[in-house]
Amino acid sequence: MSNVATSWVHVPSGSDFPIQNLPYGVFTNERGTRCGVAIGDSVLDLAAAERAGLFAHTDLDADTFFSETLNDFIGQGRAIWIQIRDTITAFLDMGNASAPAFAREHELLVSTPVSMNLPVRVGDYVDFYSSEQHATNLGKMFRPDGDALLPNWKHLPVGYHGRAGTVVVSGTDITRPSGQRLAEGAPVFGPSVRLDIELEVGFITGNANRLGEPLDIASAEDAIFGVCLVNDWSARDIQAWEYVPLGPFLGKSFATTISPWIVPLDALEPFRIPRPIQSPSPLPYLRDDFGRGIGIDLTVGFTPRGSSEETVITETSFTNMYWTMAQQLAHATVNGATVRAGDLFASGTVSGEGVNERGSLIEITWNGAEPMTLSDGSARTFLEDGDSISIRGRCSAEGEVPIGFGDCVGTVIS
Repeated sequence: MSNVATSWVHVPSGSDFPIQNLPYGVFTNERGTRCGVAIGDSVLDLAAAERAGLFAHTDLDADTFFSETLNDFIGQGRAIWIQIRDTITAFLDMGNASAPAFAREHELLVSTPVSMNLPVRVGDYVDFYSSEQHATNLGKMFRPDGDALLPNWKHLPVGYHGRAGTVVVSGTDITRPSGQRLAEGAPVFGPSVRLDIELEVGFITGNANRLGEPLDIASAEDAIFGVCLVNDWSARDIQAWEYVPLGPFLGKSFATTISPWIVPLDALEPFRIPRPIQSPSPLPYLRDDFGRGIGIDLTVGFTPRGSSEETVITETSFTNMYWTMAQQLAHATVNGATVRAGDLFASGTVSGEGVNERGSLIEITWNGAEPMTLSDGSARTFLEDGDSISIRGRCSAEGEVPIGFGDCVGTVIS
């Protein structure tokens, strides 16, 4: 389909979800819970479409979209993803004269808002640390007399294995975590007083490899189903006390929010960009002469407790990432680890050069030393109960219809 294609379904001006996007999610209404695709302010009910025979000419497994997650669909692989996306695009295209009547007859379109669920059953969650600007800022903050970047940082995508069971969908309240933190030289237990956010972009994989078989970097992206927004909530005081010598644990494992719609990697093709120049050159298994990133403009909105006024505290870009998704996957599997349908890999905090491009409060306020002032006049260093965070992402390029990701929202509760 041409990038100027339009749909017979009404798509409001500026919508995140034109026909060029068609992200997948899981929703609940009076019919139950099933898989869907967003188009404008509507959802194409994929279970109803499957029952009506829309996918009869494809190789889709029976009853795929009656599931309460996308895992069954994602597990069928890239060839099926392409077949289904092409079928949906053709069905929703303005030139398909018979589609509106077919959709009415079979009740294929659902009006939003609907209740959105976690789109995948996350089996494994890995969080990387792939923004050079973010890593440099933290290095300057905590190692002012040493090198900002540790010796390994430009040789491999640094990451840690997160907790899949606490990945939640946008709109889920975030309970302030408790744990040990250091106070006046001694450990104390209680709620975190330095609760932070991390603006990230994540990707969801299909079944990619067998145990003991690394993914080759040239084909690693074939395993990527789609992309979402991520907020990796962080309790900085708990993290600071516990992370030596093994790294993040309770300060990171209490909640990670993802956006409800997974944007197919194929929809992002018009917005691919060259990856940054990497020096020194990575080792051969990470060397990707044709590696590409994605141009996503990202914002973070902060609404303080008791207020309806949002302040945009960050405007940055995913173009800043040093390590690509393909390199992250190649490194994550080089030891023979498996990648399965529904696994989540997140980029790590996305930050740029400027103060207004920093993707975490610890950077924006420089570890609490420089409080930020919000639009309502209140000041913040870290999050208070009742504060809400909204992450948004949008792709645009000359000659292309812009697409977006929907919101990734969470509110802190005590």
